[in-house]
Order: sequence, then structure tokens, then C-alpha cells
Amino acid sequence: MSAKPPVWPAGVACTVLAEVDSTMAEAARRAPALAGPEWVLALRQTAGRGRRGREWRDPPGNFAATLILRPAGGPAAAALYSFVAALALHDALAAVAGPAVPLAIKWPNDVLLNGGKVAGILLESTGAGTGALSHLAVGIGVNLRHAPAPEVLEPGAMLPVSLCGETGVEVTPEDFLAYLGPAFARFQAQYETFGFAPIRTAWLARAARLGQTVTARTRAEVSVGTFETIDETGALVLKTAQGRRAIAAADVFF
Repeated sequence: MSAKPPVWPAGVACTVLAEVDSTMAEAARRAPALAGPEWVLALRQTAGRGRRGREWRDPPGNFAATLILRPAGGPAAAALYSFVAALALHDALAAVAGPAVPLAIKWPNDVLLNGGKVAGILLESTGAGTGALSHLAVGIGVNLRHAPAPEVLEPGAMLPVSLCGETGVEVTPEDFLAYLGPAFARFQAQYETFGFAPIRTAWLARAARLGQTVTARTRAEVSVGTFETIDETGALVLKTAQGRRAIAAADVFF
């Protein structure tokens, strides 16, 4: 781990809570009164959740935090913050564990370590029904010390791993946030200054299974094809037997 974390971004607040139901719920409660961005880190969650309302198990020593933002654009622009968050997570983990550690980003919102899921991202917004967003909550969970047991996973789910279990590196949630916060601010500034194009390029350079066959499952259908790229909207682009397809939302399986 780097001897000294980067400088914390100016104007970004940080609150550490001993326990909370979920950092996403706490973010929603705090959002109306916030003057600027704020990280909410919980050392223990009693009701953590992931995508589509799935339970997110959060043993002591793991990382659970939400960043509350007021994005400038509409819902489509806000959705691309998941790629900003993935890049920040990837680089923060590399800074903590070392650049040689095999990390990759799995579309749409997971970070892999040695081929197993070490981190996940969840975005929620308020005010989307009005056409403009009042706040965006970027929830991040990282298996720093513990990984869920295989028997609690959904069928077909990717095997989870922990940073400590795979690398032997031990880091506290507070110390990890000291790396993640500056990394997020760096990619956020790039996105807000130059748009999605450089974020897309950086994401593709870290993408898992690019150029390989993957399976994308939605509630309506299953698509199998070669993972060619992501487009300017962040959609997964597959080359399938039926032609080239852009998929906006799906679960991806290797």
C-alpha cells in the first residue's frame, strides 16, 4: 500500500458512522440539506442492498459508502457516473494492493480481482421524474476483509472474493476511502470537463472479457456474443449471430 494517500478533494465532506441501516438510505435522508458533495461511510450496515433490491452482505471490516452528488446533467448523464465510480474503484484498489494485482471492470458495475467480484456499485437518483436531478447517490461496496459464502449467492452469480483473501493486504474502510475519494474526484473532473469519451477509453482499457464471448441476460431475453465495446451511452455492444446489438441494461455472465 502507498505510504501516503492522495490529498483529499477540496469541498468534499466526509461522515463516518458506526452503524446505519444502509448508506444509500442515509444519503437520501441527508441529500435535501447538503450544500455540496459528501461521502457517507458506515462501519456496519444492518440493511445493505445491491442492484434490483438484492441484499448486500456487509460483515465488519468491509467497505460500505455512498457519495451524494448534485449532477449538472439529466438522468442519462448521471447514469454514466457508474463508469466514473468503477474507474475510481479500480485505481484505488490498485493503489492499495499494488499495480501488479490483476484487476478488471465487469460491465456494468462490478470490479473483479483475480477473476472474482471484489466490489459493486449502485446508483440511485432523486428528482428524475421532473427531467432534472436534484441528487445522485453513488453507493459502493468492497469486500476488503470478507467475501460472502458461495451458498448464499444467486444461481450463476460470479464468485465473490475479498482483497485480504486474494492479496493478504489489510486496509480499514476509513483508509480505503482516503484513496477512493481522491480517485473519484479525479475521474469526475475529467468527465465533467471533457465528457464521456475519455472515461469510455479508460474504462475499456480496464474492461473484463473485452473481445471475448459473454452472455447478457435481461428479464426478457438472453443474448450471447462477442463483447466488442461500450458505446457513447455506456451500453454494452455485442456482436451476435443476429448482428450487432447495443444493450442498455443486463446482467453479464462469462
